[in-house]
Parts: sequence; C-alpha cells; structure tokens
Amino acid sequence: MGGIPLWLQAGFWGLVAGGALLLGAAAGYHLKVPQRLIAAVMAFGSGVLISALSFELMEHAFHTGGFASTATGFLGGAAVYTAANWWLSHRGARHRKRSGKQPSAKENGGSGMAIAIGALLDGIPESIVIGLSMLGGQGVSMVAVAAIFLSNIPEGLSSAAGMKAAGRSSRYIFGIWGGITLASGVAALLGYSVFRHFPPQVVAATTAVAAGAVLAMLVDTMIPEAFEETHDFAGLITVTGFLAAYALSKLGA
Repeated sequence: MGGIPLWLQAGFWGLVAGGALLLGAAAGYHLKVPQRLIAAVMAFGSGVLISALSFELMEHAFHTGGFASTATGFLGGAAVYTAANWWLSHRGARHRKRSGKQPSAKENGGSGMAIAIGALLDGIPESIVIGLSMLGGQGVSMVAVAAIFLSNIPEGLSSAAGMKAAGRSSRYIFGIWGGITLASGVAALLGYSVFRHFPPQVVAATTAVAAGAVLAMLVDTMIPEAFEETHDFAGLITVTGFLAAYALSKLGA
C-alpha cells in the first residue's frame, strides 16, 4: 500500500477491523450458533484485546509521552466509558452483547437507540487506536488490527443473535452494524489525521484514553457475558487469546 496516502490507509484498516462486526452480525443472524461457542469466542477475543492494549497501546503511550500522560489518559478513558455505559445501561443497553435475554422491541422500544449508541461507544476507541498506531511512520500495527478484528466477530455475532431473538428487524440489525463499520473506518482515519501534528504527550494521552476505554468495556460487558456461558473455562480461554496476541506481537517485533 506504499502509494496510498497514510490517512486513507488508516481508514481502510479501520474498515477491515470494523467489518468483523458486520461479519459476526451476519453469522449471528443467519446461523444458529450455540451460545456457549459465542461466549468462548468472546472470551478469546477479550484475551486478545487485553494483550494488545498491554503490550501495544500502553507501551507505545508510555514511550511516546511518559508515565503522567499515559496514566492520566488511561484513567480518564476508563472513567468516561464507565459513565457513558452507566447512562446507556439505564436506558436499555445493558445486555447489548448478549445472544439471548435482550429486551424485546415491544417490551422496551426505547432500548433500540441505546443499543446502537452503546455499540458505537464500544467500537470507536478501538478504531481510533488503529489510526494512532500509524503516527510513528512504521505503518499500521497489525497486532492491533488483528486483536480488534478478532474481538469484533463475537461482539457482532452475540449482539445480532440477541437482537433477532428480541424481535428486531434485519434492517435494524444490519443498519446498526453497517453504520458502525463505516464509523470505525472514519474513526481510524481521524485518529491519524487529527493527531499527526499534535505533541507526543497528547498522542500518548489519547492512546491511553482509548486503552482505558477498551479495558473498561471488556470488564463491563464482554467478560461477564463470556463467563455467564463458559463459567470455569472462561479464564483458560481468555488466557489462550492473550497468549495468541502476545505471540503475534513478538513475531512482528
């Protein structure tokens, strides 16, 4: 992709990672995937993301801007995500990643917009990370793209299955995930374009904000849903995902 402008490359990789949401949604809508398998893939994806934010995002943020910027951004990202997630949870989006037990459209019609905003809230920090990873001039972090892609598949799959069971229409379901896929590309593009002229401390803080939001999202939504079905195996599957991403980061080093 040498002849393609970097901002366009950032948008492309954001679309690739975000496209996994649409891929997972299609599988969740058209196939009868066992909830335990969905939960296992979700646990694996959680481990992949934890590894990526530990060894890619936080390390990059620390070496770019130092500890103060990194710590401030990390805590700030987690706090902002937690506050937004709390607000959305009280408006019907608490179980947006469940493959079952979502409130139906008739029971809670107002939850539809909250679910859509919640899904966007979960996906945007990850996509911004892709654009930020290109600021060093070394190209995109394939570990970050792979981690986000792998974690997005069970997210789309689980949510789409739950939305279908709750009586949501196919237009609604694929409208949400198609829109978030496009937003992922735009967020990655902006992550590169907006921050490329900023001081290292600002870039580091922004990277850490995204990392904090992602970790808070994992603990608040993905990991509880994974544990609910896999129970005693959730930890082992998550560790396997962590190890896979760690190995990928070392092979790419």
